[in-house]
Order: sequence, then C-alpha cells, then structure tokens
Amino acid sequence: MQVVLYVMVTLLGLAVGSFLNVVIHRVPRGESVVSPASRCPSCGKPVRARHNVPVLGWVVLRGRCADCAAPIGVRYPLVELGTAIVFLVVAVRMWQLGLVSALPAYLYFAAVGIALALIDLDVRRLPSAIILPSYPVLAILLAVSSAVRDDWWSLGRAGIGAAALFAFYFLLALVYPAGMGFGDVRLSGLLGGVLAYLSWSTLVVGAFGGFVLGAVVGVVVLAAGRGDRKTALPFGPFMILGALLALFVAEPVANWYLVTVGWTS
Repeated sequence: MQVVLYVMVTLLGLAVGSFLNVVIHRVPRGESVVSPASRCPSCGKPVRARHNVPVLGWVVLRGRCADCAAPIGVRYPLVELGTAIVFLVVAVRMWQLGLVSALPAYLYFAAVGIALALIDLDVRRLPSAIILPSYPVLAILLAVSSAVRDDWWSLGRAGIGAAALFAFYFLLALVYPAGMGFGDVRLSGLLGGVLAYLSWSTLVVGAFGGFVLGAVVGVVVLAAGRGDRKTALPFGPFMILGALLALFVAEPVANWYLVTVGWTS
C-alpha cells in the first residue's frame, strides 16, 4: 500500500507539473489555462498528444519543436520532474506523520507553491488568481482530513495560524511597504494555515524560515557582487521554500532551540 501510494503520487506529480508549466506561462498574462491547447510559442502549432507526455516528450523531441525546431526551454521538464519529486517527499512525510488524510491538501499546497514561486521569479508578482481560490480549496481539504481523523482542533489551529501570520505580514507591509508586497501578505495566510495545521512549532519555524533563507541568499548576492543592498529579491519563493522545509525540520529545530535556551534538557 505504501509503495503503491508513492508511485501514484509521483506519477500525479509529473502530470501536475506539466499543467503547472501552462499555469506559470499563462496566468501572469491573464490567459486561460484551459484553452487553447498547448502550442509552440514560436510557430503556434499545437503540441501533439504524444509529445505532451511529461519529461519523455521533451526528451523525444530533443528539446525542440516538432514543427519549427525552435528550442523548448529545459525548464519545462525540470518543472515536471521537480513537481514529481516534491510530491513524493511530501507523501513520504505525511505517511511518517500519520496524516495521509491530509495528503491532498499538502500536495495542492506544494503545486500552488511551485507555480507561485516560479511566477514570482519571472514577473515579481504573486497572482491573486492563484492565491485567493486556494483559501477555500485548502480549507475544504483540511476540513475533510480533520473529519476523517476526528481532530477538529488541528483545523481550528490552522485557522488561528492563518489569521496570525496574515496579520503579522500585513503589519510588516504597513510598516515597511518597500520591503513587503501585498502579494506576500495574501500568500502568508495560506502558509499560516497549512503550517499551523501540523503544530505551532511548524508554524513558527516555517514562518521565520522564509526570512532566514531570504537573508542568506541576500548575503550571497552581495558577496558575489551580483547586487547591492537596494537589490530587490522576490520574497515569495523564500516563503514557500521555508514552509515546505518546515514540514521536515520543524520538530528538530524547535527541540534544538528549547535545549539551547535551557527550557528543556
């Protein structure tokens, strides 16, 4: 059962990754993600069904359009493969935590996170068209998980966490608007919900993990001479990566902190 779940989730990740390529390309342009069918951006010819197979289609075409031979960016198969890997590791973690009922919610969050992170890197924007509908979707998926587990406190904690992290980011945006966009504020509520559903320590570690990652990358950019203190870095990817990492490291990080400050032995 466990192996079957992992195989199915990995295959699902490949398929979702293929769809995310469409989302990443079209949503910032205000285009429909449903129609028209996938086309070559150079010649406009539709992509054949056999070439739409995740990863393998790109390999068979050798990274070029079948009609005009225009290059197809390597990011397409990387997004598909990366999504499959992220889906797999999230599934493994949910199994370890005994939260398989919550797996759909965290797979959805992972997919949305990948799309938002890459869009933010491309256009420095976190589209509300993706973020806002994700609130009710995640609320329903987490509520179903709570019903299956008969654990409504986790859902209540998720609601409190979502509101608290949203309020924290909203305050930051008011105090320092140059350093925090309202796309980040809208995203913070989603992060707060999925993190707090697991535990308070996951919420704290995931929330501040984004700031730590952003600071580290900022120092690297300065040291490498690729920017200065005024160089703006999209913060969405750090928020999302910090949240995903917290699924795995929140407990050891929280325990290490408590031992360091002498609150436990």
